[in-house]
Amino acid sequence: MIAVIDYGMGNLRSVENAFAHVGEQAIVTGDPKLVECADGVVLPGVGAFGDAMFNLRQIGMLEAIKRVARQGKPLLGICLGMQLLFSMSEEHGTHVGIGLIPGHVKRFRGNFKIPHVGWNDLRMAERHPLLEDVKTGDYVYFVHSYYVQPMDTKVILAATDYNGQVPAIVGRGNVFGIQFHPEKSGAIGLRMLENFAGICRKEVVS
Repeated sequence: MIAVIDYGMGNLRSVENAFAHVGEQAIVTGDPKLVECADGVVLPGVGAFGDAMFNLRQIGMLEAIKRVARQGKPLLGICLGMQLLFSMSEEHGTHVGIGLIPGHVKRFRGNFKIPHVGWNDLRMAERHPLLEDVKTGDYVYFVHSYYVQPMDTKVILAATDYNGQVPAIVGRGNVFGIQFHPEKSGAIGLRMLENFAGICRKEVVS
């Protein structure tokens, strides 16, 4: 069973429905105990970084997420959820993140459209089970004004170009992040969620 964390900031039902579409059981929950019992955990998110961290602390979810990561269970952050996995964000001031992947969250700056909204192609950097049947040139759907800047670029599994390289998918051990919205990215996005579920099943068996 996959737990989709409900902390008041995310397209929860869309993610739940996307897992159901690929035949995987997912439950939306704000209960830290249920999250810790799950085979895998998804941290979605839409909104501001600071508000999200506040909400996670308020419902006792922050420590549960860290325990899940320490236990080696697969953890997937989506959009803002991916950014929360990092050390720090500059969104509306400076905010400390969960810190599972060293790095910072930066705002796009320049003479181009912000936020980044629309379909962009992926450029594979590393092969990984999360990316099975996903290839360079596949298009996915982004909506964001901030991007991650990892301390170690080896965590970047795939990138896209938006006036420069933007990490699109990251991975460090059992912790993964997807900057775009897989639940809105058609067959490619669904395939990645299916791949994540496969990683969760493999961890249970092993």
